[in-house]
Parts: sequence; structure tokens; C-alpha cells
Amino acid sequence: MKPVQCALSYLGTEDVKNNDELTIMETRDNRIRRLIYQSSYTGTRETDLLLGQFANKYLITLEDQQLDDYEALLAQGDQNILAWVRGDLKIPANLDSTVFSLVKDFNATF
Repeated sequence: MKPVQCALSYLGTEDVKNNDELTIMETRDNRIRRLIYQSSYTGTRETDLLLGQFANKYLITLEDQQLDDYEALLAQGDQNILAWVRGDLKIPANLDSTVFSLVKDFNATF
């Protein structure tokens, strides 16, 4: 399981005060579901379709490190991702992973 930071939306417990962050463990299945959802609602329709369909097809087959790479890629925003996939901009070296190659190859068949 991967730890996830979340802010508490309520107060009043003795253990947690001032809306401190709480670390919870996220199961692999829940992580994949969350990433599929995030992939389908990135901001632009074109990126939503590309990443949503990619996520539905491939995320279940990826290793945990590859899911980390995909999550890091998603965090960069839809405009950057689309520019990198199209080749309009060069992807930063730290994001140029096997997962990005899969996304780029998927775009060619999309």
C-alpha cells in the first residue's frame, strides 16, 4: 500500500488538532481507480480522452514504480503532457520514463 496525505475535514478529536495532515494507506486497487479517474478529468478534452483510455488499458499492468512515474507525469498538467506527447516540447529527463514511452506510443494508435 502507498501512503497518501489527506487533510482532515473535521476537528474535535483528541488525537488530531488544527486540521493536521493524516497519513492513510491506499490499496493498489484504490490507487489505480484514483489514477484512472484523474486521467479522465485532466482539464482538456483531448488529454482526458488520451490519458483516460490509456489508464483504463494499462494501469492495471504497471508495476508500483511505474505507477509512481505515471502519477508524477499527471502532476505536470495536461498542457505539458500533451505538448510532450506531440513532440512540441522536449520532456524533462526526470519524467522521460518507460511509462511516458507507453503513453506516447498509445497516442500514435489513439
